[in-house]
Amino acid sequence: MELPKSNNLSVHLLAACFNKKVTTYKFYWLLSILQTAETGTLKIQKRDLFARMIANAWYTVNYFHVSFGKQDLIQQAIKIVNENERIAIDENLQTVFNKLSSTQNRIIENQLWHFNKNVPHWFLSPWFPQMNKKEIYNSSQSYDNNCLYAVFENEIHINPDWGVYLTANAKVLKDFCYWNLALVLTFNPKNDVQAL
Repeated sequence: MELPKSNNLSVHLLAACFNKKVTTYKFYWLLSILQTAETGTLKIQKRDLFARMIANAWYTVNYFHVSFGKQDLIQQAIKIVNENERIAIDENLQTVFNKLSSTQNRIIENQLWHFNKNVPHWFLSPWFPQMNKKEIYNSSQSYDNNCLYAVFENEIHINPDWGVYLTANAKVLKDFCYWNLALVLTFNPKNDVQAL
């Protein structure tokens, strides 16, 4: 499955974000960005994105009992959420998101912010090869290389050049994420993914 083409955007770099398929984070991260961008919001709180990541994985872990493997901590985060919040395993995505994005529980907040260690800046690595975290933060804030978004301490800002592309192609981009996520979950024995 190919991403929709663009004359002025480096769509091949967006596709390159998924070249290494070790964890599911990048799929849930992009899905969360797309779901928010569809509302017209281009400045997005990281906490909301992290809450959406867990909400998007909620059914897969709780209902279908899929293990994402040892390196992927979304499953562990969902387990901790289950132990500390009253959220039904068959709760709808929006309710899970609302509860996680507004929780005052420090344990849950710590689980959400765990994803800040790597996900927001390393997702941009195709635009900034050979750069470290600090360099990616700094370069992204000027939209160098026409990157997808700028990374700040508590939020990301979608590059306006990419905003139109994301919203116009949201369905295809989400299908791309789901298709590749399904491939990772079913056909990658090195990932140690298994149904429980």
